[in-house]
Amino acid sequence: MTEKEKMLSGRVYSAVDEQLLEELNEVKEIVHEYNMLKPSQTESRKAILKRLLGHMADENTIINQPFYCDNGKQISVGRNFFANFHFTVLDEGEVTIGDDCFIGPNVSIYTACHSTDPEERNSRREWALPVRIGNNVWIGGSVTILPGVTIGDNVTIGAGSVVVSDIPSGSIAVGNPCRVVKTLVD
Repeated sequence: MTEKEKMLSGRVYSAVDEQLLEELNEVKEIVHEYNMLKPSQTESRKAILKRLLGHMADENTIINQPFYCDNGKQISVGRNFFANFHFTVLDEGEVTIGDDCFIGPNVSIYTACHSTDPEERNSRREWALPVRIGNNVWIGGSVTILPGVTIGDNVTIGAGSVVVSDIPSGSIAVGNPCRVVKTLVD
């Protein structure tokens, strides 16, 4: 199994693998190109996003610049997706975002995991856990979503929250660590 195959399957892999580093640099070039476009270059922005992302459900996707990601192809966004300025996705694992989701400014989604043991961490071996976000989700500004988290449908995550565990559908959740403060009734 290659290091990339290990990464994609959630196994421990070498983050300094030559192929992975080469692909990261290729994506950095595409991201740089995207971030340098003028706001009026709508068609160019859409074309680059189609090339960069693993799945983009429709032409209504808007990701304001600057935008940063590691691989791009690990990111899937649903219909009517909007992300504001400084959206950062470390997508060593899959990041799946549903329909009608809104991401505030300075939001970060992380899938990469590192050992808490210094020796193991310094070996540059890591693993990735997927992040899943349902439909009709609003994520407030400066939220951080950690590896392995699932956020259900019809959820609001308050600004500044750090999401460390799953958030069930129909919830309003806030804080560090993020916790449900209200459950919505149908």
